[in-house]
Amino acid sequence: MSEKLTSKLFNIGHDIVFKKIHGSKLIYNCCWEDPELDRKLMGINNSSKILVITSAGCNALDYLLDEPAEVCAVDVNPKQNALLELKMAILKNCDFDDLFLMFGSGSHPNYENLYLSVRELLSKPTQKFWDKKIKYFNPGGIKKSFYYRGTAGTAAWLFKQCIFKFKKKKREKIYKLFDARTLDEQRKIYDDVEHEIWGPFLLWIIKHPVTMAMLGVPRSQIKIIVDENPGGLQGYVKSKLRHVLTEVPIHDNYFWRVYLKGGYASDCCPNYLKEQNMERYRNLLDRINIHTDSVAGVLEKNQGAFTHFVLLDHQDWMASHRPKELAEEWRLILKNSSQGTKILMRSAGLNADFIPKGIKSSLKFFPEITEALHKRDRVGTYGSFHFAEVI
Repeated sequence: MSEKLTSKLFNIGHDIVFKKIHGSKLIYNCCWEDPELDRKLMGINNSSKILVITSAGCNALDYLLDEPAEVCAVDVNPKQNALLELKMAILKNCDFDDLFLMFGSGSHPNYENLYLSVRELLSKPTQKFWDKKIKYFNPGGIKKSFYYRGTAGTAAWLFKQCIFKFKKKKREKIYKLFDARTLDEQRKIYDDVEHEIWGPFLLWIIKHPVTMAMLGVPRSQIKIIVDENPGGLQGYVKSKLRHVLTEVPIHDNYFWRVYLKGGYASDCCPNYLKEQNMERYRNLLDRINIHTDSVAGVLEKNQGAFTHFVLLDHQDWMASHRPKELAEEWRLILKNSSQGTKILMRSAGLNADFIPKGIKSSLKFFPEITEALHKRDRVGTYGSFHFAEVI
């Protein structure tokens, strides 16, 4: 089979799987963006009105701690919004121990009854989803954790099997990373295990179109990564993992912990899972409004001026597949902004080329700030991080 034909079949396979997954599955079971960086940049206060793409809802909840007037959580995938709804219902109406078992440990011995205790507080679409999928929190079975459910969670579980299956000593070595208290300790541990992690099978899985689709990575982002990195997709993933595990303190890196261990720890978890924050959250949750719609769809319904937009990386995909819709989204963002409105974006690429022509003249960027913060990102998988203000 020719290289050209192989590449074509790879692309077709990826697109089919990506479309299928994004139309019908829960993809993200935890947010894969570091809200600590966002909050440093955004300067949220009690007059802030924030539009954020929901994803798994962790960061929408995190922003609440700065007590904004409103957080508008938007996602075209109703399953993502169903996850945020369930988190909010349990956070507001259940004991902390139940909350942490569900979303800290990733399972609960009495998950069905706990769900039934909050079910009537959920919207009908959310009830319909969790009536079928609440078993994700079953502590039994092969996966044993909600964080190995959904498509990204399943991919994480597969990676873990590749790394750890039948290799207890290797698992213990890697887990020692989370006990490290200095970067020198982290580097020494990672240098010792790096060659054991990257076996040929894991490298093959990384390149497989199904894997990338399960992680929510569209082909347009894969192309950006391959075009901008001499080592291709595999080299990119290896270098990003090395950076985050050797150059960024790991003791509070709950992003990588949850996928390597299947759950959080009480001192290494998102803010909504910290007991000292529970009462504050109960007084603030009514400031979150959830919308199953596109960003443009919400803005078209005249939501009024926002002070902040957190757009994640979805514009990478739109720039490649739906440029006219991306241009319309930006028209509506600017229409629903005022001078000084803050916009956060991430990209697989090294720059903000995804922004349509003519838009950048309405924005002021702060690369000297974002480049420094990007190096401290606990997730560490994006190519770039962008912060702009409307001028």
